[in-house]
Amino acid sequence: MKRGFYTIMAAQFFSSLADNALFIAAVELLRSSRAPGWQAAALVPMFALFYVVLAPFVGAFADARPKGQVMFISNAIKVIGCLAMLFGLHPLLAYAIVGLGAAAYSPAKYGILTELLPPSQLVKANGWIEGLTIASIILGILLGGQLVGHALSTRLLGMDFPVIDTGIDTPPEAAIFILIFIYAVAAWFNTRIPLTGVEMRPIPKNPLELVPDFWSCNNRLWRDKLGQISLATTTLFWGVSGNLRYIILAWSAAALGYSTTQASSLTGVVALGTALGAVLASMRMKLDRATTVMPLGILMGLLVIAMNFITNVWVAAPFLILMGALGGYLVVPMNALLQHRGHNLMGAGRSIAVQNFNEQACILGLGAFYSLSAGLGMSAFGAITAFGLVVAGVMWLIQRWHARNCIEHKDEVEHLLAIARHDNVHG
Repeated sequence: MKRGFYTIMAAQFFSSLADNALFIAAVELLRSSRAPGWQAAALVPMFALFYVVLAPFVGAFADARPKGQVMFISNAIKVIGCLAMLFGLHPLLAYAIVGLGAAAYSPAKYGILTELLPPSQLVKANGWIEGLTIASIILGILLGGQLVGHALSTRLLGMDFPVIDTGIDTPPEAAIFILIFIYAVAAWFNTRIPLTGVEMRPIPKNPLELVPDFWSCNNRLWRDKLGQISLATTTLFWGVSGNLRYIILAWSAAALGYSTTQASSLTGVVALGTALGAVLASMRMKLDRATTVMPLGILMGLLVIAMNFITNVWVAAPFLILMGALGGYLVVPMNALLQHRGHNLMGAGRSIAVQNFNEQACILGLGAFYSLSAGLGMSAFGAITAFGLVVAGVMWLIQRWHARNCIEHKDEVEHLLAIARHDNVHG
């Protein structure tokens, strides 16, 4: 791997670490203020909001400037969101601002991989970047849980600054204040990311011209016989995965009687399994064999339903690691195949923006469904069952879709697989 790749990994690690710790802090901030339960569930779709609304623009923005600069600006927006939360803006609105920064960050983070590395290293690079991201999710969730926990928050709130009245009086507020400094570390690494030499694509004078261009790119990827399968799979995976982060918090409270700090450790356990699966996939899977992992998605959906029958933490922990590992092994090769097809069809930034739009629209839709269900009194167990059925059922439909493509469009599918095979060997 090129040296710049490790700088990208460091920047991604600290930014993602703060993102996930902030989620726990925001949940606790709402709970401590006795906000209705649906508001905590709504954090997930609010974070996804700008991914969907600004999808036509963020990809072009990432392609128009050096990727490291785009990532720096994105982290600065996240800091603004944290400050807004501290200064009294409603946590849902402030968290949406953080989501705005994340929406701009993602096309640059993934797009630079295709600029910096050859196709033969894309699966490996995705495995490492996803593995490190998952590691940051584990540590971020654990960090967030500890920051809002009694032991650490008492020490943080006990720190006095002469003359200065910070106005930070609760554990969640203290946690958010600390996370601002972690975002600053990520921003410093952003400044060290090297230029790739790839020609920039200027944004048109009228930004609205990007909307038809975006929809053209979206349609192009959905029409591609390999792109549509990998896009459908990753869209479903991240849609469910994004919402499971909160659902596991709710399930832990209902099934095990866990507090936010205790429940955050189980969410980290799922992420640990995903990291293991991601790294294993990066070592074993080839780009042209990515579609062979789809049956794992069906199995993962069935395992989600099986969570309802677990009431012991010693059973829950290895079970959640296994469920996460299946997801990691599924998403890494599919993500690499999607990046490969998108890069060939329309360029890195635009293809990642299309991917984000679809994935975050799924998170937004499923999150809105869960928030509505919580507002109407649906239990965590009912939500888990619904999510599991969605995963297993839709993954089965995607698998049938690919099988039909292999029959009805055999020559086209074989040609695209041959390109992936050639690029994987010679790229």
